Amino acid sequence: MTLRWYQPEKAVTGPSYNSWFKFVATIISLTLAIYGVSVVLRFPILQFGFGIKLLLAGAALMLGVSYYWFLRARTTIDEKGIRQTWLYTRQVAWSDVRGVKMLGIPFLSWIFPPRLVVRTGNAFMTFNGGTQDLLIEFAKVALAYQNTR
Repeated sequence: MTLRWYQPEKAVTGPSYNSWFKFVATIISLTLAIYGVSVVLRFPILQFGFGIKLLLAGAALMLGVSYYWFLRARTTIDEKGIRQTWLYTRQVAWSDVRGVKMLGIPFLSWIFPPRLVVRTGNAFMTFNGGTQDLLIEFAKVALAYQNTR
């Protein structure tokens, strides 16, 4: 059996997360940052051990890095495959795709749009789409691989 690899009509690229998701991420990140500042002001952090200071600094760094990439991440679907930028770039070539499904959270798709879950051999990768064009292309990809196992 020869698998035909998906080829999009045109390259589609856009933000990985929609505006509502970015808004919620902003509110949560600001709340956590404010809480972190309040903890630093209420407790004598400088008197704690090096491990606690490192843990708090690492948590603040991860919050900042995650927030930055929620705002900047981009997803691209082109003739080569699917890519999503993040702290590291996730990418899958069409020749590596073994199956595709779209998974969403019922009743919350306005804030968490469906994700594209791509199976490659023994691994799974998820891709996010923050625009209508990306979600339409996700649906086309999922339909193209619907009957592959």
